[in-house]
Amino acid sequence: MTAAPKRISDQEEFFWKIKTLDEMSEAEWESLCDGCGRCCLEKLEDEDTGRIYFTHVACKLLDAGLCACKDYPNRSEKVPDCVRLKPANVRTLNWLPPSCAYKLVAEGRDLYWWHPLISGDPATVHQAGVSVRGRVQGTEDEIPDTELEHHIVQWPALLPKRARLKRRPKD
Repeated sequence: MTAAPKRISDQEEFFWKIKTLDEMSEAEWESLCDGCGRCCLEKLEDEDTGRIYFTHVACKLLDAGLCACKDYPNRSEKVPDCVRLKPANVRTLNWLPPSCAYKLVAEGRDLYWWHPLISGDPATVHQAGVSVRGRVQGTEDEIPDTELEHHIVQWPALLPKRARLKRRPKD
């Protein structure tokens, strides 16, 4: 008798493991967002190398305490360069943080323990140190584009050690 094949993922029954990004309902798609706010930080791109540099300067619509858009339904009208994440573009955007669920799912990878769809708690993204809460130093309205190079930070492109754990740590 042969043994049952090893499970590829402990999340295989969840919708993001059985549906493609294109097959997801709007509600499923929206629920993939972990609420970290990292994608709402201003970024700079080196024209020669294509390297992306994150700043700790947020979009004017980001509520940095809640890590949510202040006017999500109208964001594109109020911020014309706001990039709407869609199944077609999450595979090609080079500035999505390594923790981004859209990116992880597009790559066939599991969500982390702190993602609200796994933990059942939207606060775990903050507890894991993944969100921008307490780290934003200003908004695009307060800091001119010419000053952004003085606000470059590394942390949005990194995954905190606590967030990389396989399971929620015991506090």
